[in-house]
Amino acid sequence: MATVPRPGAYICGIDAAMDVIGGKWKVLILWALDERPSCRFGELRRQVPGITEKVLAAHLRELEADGIVHRASYDEVPPRVEYSLTPAGVRLNAALAPLGAWGREHVPGVQPHPGQG
Repeated sequence: MATVPRPGAYICGIDAAMDVIGGKWKVLILWALDERPSCRFGELRRQVPGITEKVLAAHLRELEADGIVHRASYDEVPPRVEYSLTPAGVRLNAALAPLGAWGREHVPGVQPHPGQG
């Protein structure tokens, strides 16, 4: 894990998963990368309003170290870097989909996602 490991063992799978996706921004980064499968840093920052460049860069590094996000660097001028979900990231997003559905159903004011009612 790229995040600071906790002392002691995880007590369940949810505990371990929350160590990977915990915090305010990581699930929104995952959502944005699901919406736009290959995304440059600036595009990703626009997809996640309110996140700072510093926090986005740190979370992308952590998600990459955890095997959730892939970073592709292209040898071009100017340099180009794109981020996408790994197969593990796609599976993680699929696991989070029921949580999103629960939020849309039970939390007032949540806008339905196109195609998900």
